[in-house]
Amino acid sequence: MPEKSTTSVPLYQAKAEFFRTLGHPARIRILELLCERDHAVHELLEKIGGEPSSLSQQLAVLRRTSMVLSRRVGGEVVYSISVPEVRDLLLAARKILSGMLAAQAELSSELAQEGAEAAR
Repeated sequence: MPEKSTTSVPLYQAKAEFFRTLGHPARIRILELLCERDHAVHELLEKIGGEPSSLSQQLAVLRRTSMVLSRRVGGEVVYSISVPEVRDLLLAARKILSGMLAAQAELSSELAQEGAEAAR
């Protein structure tokens, strides 16, 4: 009988899988909303829009990776964030993007100034 491989996944590969999980706009929006508070499925659907089946697929991906938890409350399914640090990650992404946009705006301004000087 062949031996089962017990080799663990390298950390960089696990990180890549983690970021692939975050690699869909709907999943990012779901996580942003859940960082604010727990939401019932119908609330998420109202805020995100789209088809219920699409939302269900995105929630399933987040559940499989244990980033969100679901529970029944009455007749509704309510989702919550299971890893509070996701909020920090989303805030870090916002800061990174703001910095990148600021750098692009500065470069754009410099290019416009050079263009104006060259036109004189």
